[in-house]
Amino acid sequence: RVYGRNAAALSQALRLETPELPVEVNPAKPRRGSFEVTLLRPDGSSVELWTGIKKGPPRKLKFPEPQEVVEELKKHLS
Repeated sequence: RVYGRNAAALSQALRLETPELPVEVNPAKPRRGSFEVTLLRPDGSSVELWTGIKKGPPRKLKFPEPQEVVEELKKHLS
């Protein structure tokens, strides 16, 4: 699941890297000022791949580079 206003660019990067995984963008209204990426596993557990809640200022630190999240995802898929 990808939450946040920059979700489109990140979800595209995730889909290109792992087309077999479904990507949900903002399944619920995102929290104000947050950007979070969570991997939901088939067993129901979840892994937070990115959270920008405690990052910044400046505000741009709250939003990851897509490749950074893709690399984190790869760590949890192997």
